[in-house]
Amino acid sequence: MKQPFALGFDFGTASVRACIIDADTGEAVASAVCPYGSGENGTLYDARQPLLARQSPLDYLASMEKAGAEAVAIFRQAGYQPKQIIGIGVAATASTPIPVTENLQPLAALPRFADNLNAYAWLWKDHTAIEEALQITQIAAQHRPAYLMKCGGSYSSEWFWSKIWHCLRTSPEVFHAAYTWVEQSDFIPAVLAGITHHKQLKRNVCAAGHKAMYAPEWNGLPDKAFLTMLSPELAALRERLYEKAYDYRQTAGILCTPWATKLGLPAGIPIAVGAIDAHVGAIGAGVGKGKLVKIIGTSTCDIMAFPQAEAPNDFAGVAGLVRDSVIPGYIGLEAGQAAVGDLLDWWVRQTLNKDVTYHTVLTQKAAALKPGQSGLLALDWNNGNRNILADQQLTGLLVGQTLATTDYEIYRALIEATAFGARKITELITRQGIQINQIVATGGIGHKNELFMQIYADILGYPVYLVDNPHTVAIGAAIMGVIAAQEVLHPAATIEKLAVRAGKVYKPQPEAQAIYEQLYQLYSQLHESFGRKGHVASLYEIMKALLRIKESTT
Repeated sequence: MKQPFALGFDFGTASVRACIIDADTGEAVASAVCPYGSGENGTLYDARQPLLARQSPLDYLASMEKAGAEAVAIFRQAGYQPKQIIGIGVAATASTPIPVTENLQPLAALPRFADNLNAYAWLWKDHTAIEEALQITQIAAQHRPAYLMKCGGSYSSEWFWSKIWHCLRTSPEVFHAAYTWVEQSDFIPAVLAGITHHKQLKRNVCAAGHKAMYAPEWNGLPDKAFLTMLSPELAALRERLYEKAYDYRQTAGILCTPWATKLGLPAGIPIAVGAIDAHVGAIGAGVGKGKLVKIIGTSTCDIMAFPQAEAPNDFAGVAGLVRDSVIPGYIGLEAGQAAVGDLLDWWVRQTLNKDVTYHTVLTQKAAALKPGQSGLLALDWNNGNRNILADQQLTGLLVGQTLATTDYEIYRALIEATAFGARKITELITRQGIQINQIVATGGIGHKNELFMQIYADILGYPVYLVDNPHTVAIGAAIMGVIAAQEVLHPAATIEKLAVRAGKVYKPQPEAQAIYEQLYQLYSQLHESFGRKGHVASLYEIMKALLRIKESTT
């Protein structure tokens, strides 16, 4: 075999990226991206239901074909041969469950469901299942508390069981037409492998563990007795789901002839079991002991991994600690924020009615401000709080605005709010005795916005290292392809070898830190007062304190 390569697919919120890496060095040699064709930036909304966010599974396939074929064409133009690609990996959003038939055909592809958004993929940021999440949390707290501790203390409306139960309640015709439900990160590998029966499908432990309450401690998914407490129909569905989930050392199958033809590749290439995009981004960024990887995009996910012998006990406020979810043989920790890039984009495109280039205008103006100079303080809960409060009924807040407040001042305050929320998560983690030796950032925002990165360093109080390539999710997926194809039993060393290096570092600035420490204390008062039931504190001084801080900057 000549020099080996691997292909990774990253199914993000708005597009799919294909990336081909050198399997010996991790160098990216070809990549291409294709946006999804439907809706607004690939997402289908319903004005009558503001919490709804769906996608077309058919868009996934069309965009994958285009991006993959283009990446392979670039690869060939560079003088390489498709037969040199030894493995394929797939990363996708979660929880994004898709209702399918017994032969894994999405219901959205059936003519009778073409206009029914409940038959489409339920995108990770769909929050229509708030009530179901609350009920799952309440019932589990009483009858299966271990289930909750494994997923951070409460169940989310973003996750698998909440969404499916909501579908049963609001669209029973879709629920009963679906033979089973498949995560996006399982659906794509199955399609590439030509799998046409649910029993042949290997579900990934990453999505199963972090989103569907799967754990070896209770033999897989939640037991039927517990699901019956929610709904007998959910208990019956369990029989049509899965008993075992796998990590990406396993192959989901091999590339089938039809998809090999579409992508311009030889058939028979091993395809790794899938995983969640954030966790795969951490792989691409070289996640390891003591390293917190922040995957910053429309939302943010914070990922760590611990050798099993050194793993912390389960604790509330995160999205779970799951065996094998990030590095096989390690315990993976996930936490995150539901709106980061989405929050900034809401301000620019929806509120100011500007195009994407206005981010640059606002950033340049905001960079001229000193910390605290705007007199503003915001909460970053416009899409609810994912962690540490895990409450989708929380909403955004902006304090301190006057008739002189400008759009760029608010833009900076929103960036700062997301950084304050990020600090809440790092403090929660370190309070468990977990040592964070390094923070590494990846994702597009860090490469586009230096102000964003510097604010994060100043507020977090850590140097923040930025990876040299923003496409670490696709690179991480390709690394998964290498590990599955080469049957690597202990992948930590392979990940360290092939991961993208972190070159640029943003260091905390002492003067900015001092101001942000004052603002963070005020943010914490808002965080606790609005986020904790029964927390009683006077907010009287907050506006006045913001004015004092503002005056001190002039």
